[in-house]
Amino acid sequence: MKVGYLLIEDTEIPTSKRSGALPSLCSALKEIFSDPKWNEKVFEILEREIFPKNNKTGRPGMDLWHIFVLSQVRLCQNLSYDELEHVANYDSLVRQIMGIESYGGFPKKQFHYQTIIDNVSLLDDKTVMELNDVIVEFGHKVFKKKEDTALRLKTDSFVVQSNVHFPTDYNLLWDSARKSLDMISKLLEQQHISGWRKINNWRKELKNKMRAIGRASVSGGKGKEERLKSCVREYLAKAKALLKKLKESREFLSQEDNLDVVIITHLVRFMELLEKHIDLLYRRVLKGEKIPHSEKMFSIFEEYTEWITKGKMRPNVELGKKLSITTDQYNMIVDYHIMDHECDSQIVPQLLERMSRYSIESWSFDKGYWDKENKSLLSQQVTTVVLPKKGKCNQIEAEEEQRSIFKKLRHKHSAIESNINELEHCGLDRCPDKGYEHFKRYIGLAVGAYNLKRIGLHLLLQAKKTSKGRIAASNRFSSHVVKA
Repeated sequence: MKVGYLLIEDTEIPTSKRSGALPSLCSALKEIFSDPKWNEKVFEILEREIFPKNNKTGRPGMDLWHIFVLSQVRLCQNLSYDELEHVANYDSLVRQIMGIESYGGFPKKQFHYQTIIDNVSLLDDKTVMELNDVIVEFGHKVFKKKEDTALRLKTDSFVVQSNVHFPTDYNLLWDSARKSLDMISKLLEQQHISGWRKINNWRKELKNKMRAIGRASVSGGKGKEERLKSCVREYLAKAKALLKKLKESREFLSQEDNLDVVIITHLVRFMELLEKHIDLLYRRVLKGEKIPHSEKMFSIFEEYTEWITKGKMRPNVELGKKLSITTDQYNMIVDYHIMDHECDSQIVPQLLERMSRYSIESWSFDKGYWDKENKSLLSQQVTTVVLPKKGKCNQIEAEEEQRSIFKKLRHKHSAIESNINELEHCGLDRCPDKGYEHFKRYIGLAVGAYNLKRIGLHLLLQAKKTSKGRIAASNRFSSHVVKA
């Protein structure tokens, strides 16, 4: 508590249906902060994971609670960091939940853009997963009327796209070349390197030749293949000349400080990628080879990106990672898993192991999770398993899938699609953060914000019913007084 600041516990949450998702999120955050049990659990995780690494940096401006609130607000509203800065400094509801809203002429505390990025980025994937476990436990206390109520689960997967352009070998070659030239430009600012007076001309010519290949590949007409090969030969000749020049210059680069070391390390990496894509383009177009999938890259920046085809018409190809989520009857996400070159059926044993701490009444999947061993494992621990078989069923399997309970739960399974749709509309359709670790953290924060929003909505509905009951009781009492 500080003089001149409004208390978090006194925050008035808007209850109008048109208020959006933010009041629901703030309602759940207020309840967590006000209840000592959940407050201690959240701060224990944050203190354990953040303080040991940052207690001597002297970073000013943000408490652990500020970091937690802003990380959830960002994913609840699908905000960029610029928009998050505005919300943190000017949205009175969020500021009061953070405990920094002042009154009566007291100075107003504000956060700078870089302060928000530096502090919110302190949360890593492991910390976010632990926080999500606390949020789910808190949610079940809110939703469940009885503690021993078994869960009715649904599991499905979808693709979270990484922030990349559509990859081809010739535009990835261009990416490698331009980033190599960018590194040389940075080194030119630090030290003298001869032979790079026309660096901008290198960039311009390579880009023009890359665009010429694009035009040749989409155009039609007679002699298209020969025109395409001619453009590729010119492009490769220029790229090879650049690679040769970069290797010659590499010998004369000095590493005078840490910045030079970092830039040269990146330069070497981009040169390797340049050489790799020169080879791939030559083999595919000029030699007519079919490049194995294992040799391909889909981004030189987000190297974890996978090429995913789920059999959908639109989009027929997605670039990112598959995410499997498991929801319960309260529409809360109780488990999530980022699949690293895995298919749906491969993750079931690990998923079952993680969910063994819950009592499960039923569990439904789609056909992508089918496997005979998976069915056997699930049946040992779950009362009712809805796992449709791929292909033709035998007589026993057909009879099982015709049971009324199987049909009922299979029809209800489609409800998880609305949960996925809600996640995608809150920013989980495409991850703007750079790097695989930040990609994983971004997904975890999105799941946490989604769960808090669901819990907060339920708390607001409960508060609304309570207030209506009090008004009705007051009206009845008033009518009795008047009659008397």
